Amino acid sequence: MSTVKSIKLVLPEDEVYLAGSSIAGQLVLKLRSTLVDPVVKVELVGRGYLEWNEEENPHLDYSRSTVCRNQAIYVSKAQNFHVDDGWLDSGVHTFDFHFSFPPGLPSTFTSKIGLISYFIQGTCSGREIVLAKEKRYLLLQGTFGNQGEDASLMVEARKDAVYLCCFSHGSVILRIYLEKNIFSPGETIVFMTDISNRTCKYIRKLVFAVHCIVLYRGFNSRGEQRSLEDRSEVARLEFWTDTAPFQVMRVTSKLVLPKPLPVTSTLTENEMMSFRYELVGTSNLPCTTSTMVGRIPVIVAIPENISEEQSTMNPSENEGDKSEGNTLDRDISEKDQETIEIKSSE
Repeated sequence: MSTVKSIKLVLPEDEVYLAGSSIAGQLVLKLRSTLVDPVVKVELVGRGYLEWNEEENPHLDYSRSTVCRNQAIYVSKAQNFHVDDGWLDSGVHTFDFHFSFPPGLPSTFTSKIGLISYFIQGTCSGREIVLAKEKRYLLLQGTFGNQGEDASLMVEARKDAVYLCCFSHGSVILRIYLEKNIFSPGETIVFMTDISNRTCKYIRKLVFAVHCIVLYRGFNSRGEQRSLEDRSEVARLEFWTDTAPFQVMRVTSKLVLPKPLPVTSTLTENEMMSFRYELVGTSNLPCTTSTMVGRIPVIVAIPENISEEQSTMNPSENEGDKSEGNTLDRDISEKDQETIEIKSSE
């Protein structure tokens, strides 16, 4: 039977931490009996990993795939606790800890290809044997990215339709308006949509979504650099319109961005992933297999005053730091965004 009856990390529930801020908590140990020469520590770890398969040579007649991987260590800190007299008596022992997040950390992120994760881990060891440990994953919001200039935007998409059943034709025009194009994680995107139905059929449904487009960079087994772009939805809204033939309808819609959310960025030399976003509106043309798509770029960023205030309130270093860094490796063995008008036609 282990000397350690239980180990527990006490942290704020469901809190989203900002890069450059700090985290404080407690490690609570409950012992059944006296523990001699214990090693009690808490670690803060942040790391990224990605992996995908691709055809090694698509021009060959036979299929041969290769695995592309990459990893990064964003933060690695440890706080070791001093134990008076070299032993802990039976009962409950509480250890306070404090860590500071470096200001340039990326946001927590998970997809089918890659992940960026952060966790706090507490361990209690005796005689080089780990007696108990607990891990708690954290949500972290990154602040560094390409903010750009805020602007109002409008996108117009048009799709023509031919109906052989009644020997008629028509078109549908979709316009999406944004008063601004820079948003913070957790913010609500409010936008207006005009749908002009110039067909003889009803338009029943519109779908709006915010797409996150991620560019991944990895290395194959020969050390060659590869990249892959992937798209996923981070927010979605389905709107039933019932827009009658030859009618124009205007609707105002809202989409709430999740938090945390990676900020808009570009791929630099030491990064595995870059992020950009689009607000996409789609509608199936009635009685056809065609779909009308309108895309409008949006920027996800943290306001400078928020990040500066956060970094002023919290120091960037603490006495318990063991090490920190940002490394990029080629292989690992396991997974541990005046009015601008944009017109498009698809």
